[in-house]
Amino acid sequence: EWVYEGKKYELPENYDHKDVYGFVYLITNRATGRMYVGKKFFWSKKTLPITKTRKRRKRLLVESDWKNYYGSNTYLKEEVEKQGDEMFHREILHLCKTKGECAYMEAKEQFDRDVLIDDKYYNGGSKKRSLRPRRLRAASVECGISESGCCVRGFWWFPLGEKEERGP
Repeated sequence: EWVYEGKKYELPENYDHKDVYGFVYLITNRATGRMYVGKKFFWSKKTLPITKTRKRRKRLLVESDWKNYYGSNTYLKEEVEKQGDEMFHREILHLCKTKGECAYMEAKEQFDRDVLIDDKYYNGGSKKRSLRPRRLRAASVECGISESGCCVRGFWWFPLGEKEERGP
């Protein structure tokens, strides 16, 4: 079950994609305390095929699998499978009206919590990290994004090469 503001959350029956499109969430492993921050949409697109009476494909928005969702992280999903879903607390942090708001709020939560560099998060602070940090020596260097990487709170993040070993 999903919890929002301390109460079990159910999408109201009369809601549609114009009222609320998705949410940013925190999943916590009750046994280990590890967490995962992500986003999920309440709605997904379904395309109906061409038929004798319908000459064009019809696109509909239908309710997604959000009620049974446990994140996209492979390691987290494996732990849910092994330990059972009752060992995980699922909390909605923000309800969002648009896809863009979901993306922004997810990134904000992830940067505010340092999920990419903190081992207590499944998001990237473990062996499965796809980016490697390099601490800046000069604090005067401006943070930003370049073709080779991006800067987050004084750490420059660079994609790992295919043959490059993972680790600092």
